[in-house]
Amino acid sequence: MPVSLQKGQKVNLTKGNPGLKKVVVGLGWDVNQFDTGGEFDLDAAAFLLADTGKITKSEDFVFYGNLKHPSGSVEHMGDNRTGAGEGDDEQIRIDLSRVPENLTKIAFTATIYEPEQRRQNFGQVNNAFIRIYNEETGEELLRYDLGEDFSIETAVVFGELYKNNGEWKFNAIGSGYQGGLAALCANFGVDVE
Repeated sequence: MPVSLQKGQKVNLTKGNPGLKKVVVGLGWDVNQFDTGGEFDLDAAAFLLADTGKITKSEDFVFYGNLKHPSGSVEHMGDNRTGAGEGDDEQIRIDLSRVPENLTKIAFTATIYEPEQRRQNFGQVNNAFIRIYNEETGEELLRYDLGEDFSIETAVVFGELYKNNGEWKFNAIGSGYQGGLAALCANFGVDVE
């Protein structure tokens, strides 16, 4: 039975699952097609962060334009451009044993592609969630449903995996940002050309 989290709640992933190495982070959402009539393209990403809360190099930002971290620890499984259908819309695979020592957090985000041009925001997105499951057994370990408390935001930090005293934990964040991917990149120290 997966742990169902509320905003701000933290859970220890490895303590209750000794030997846990490979997990898949699934992000999903539904969109209200009546608001703009246009297609929504939400993009999941992972930022591998040092203790400073910033990336150490541009490859620490894993997204549709950089699908795999050089360490092999984080791999984006590809861009889904519609979010149609049930289940995860995008997935990111994590090998906890291969995350470089200096990187202590992995933040998981979703942004709306071209939100200004398409007049779209997270107020038009429903049923957004993040879940983590054990890649080897398929067992769902946790799930966090974001709720409907967004309006004008175009980027959301769903949650983060973080290392604490040798254990991997998850923090359900659910913070929204205006300014889309550029705002997130600035927050995490990614230089945007």
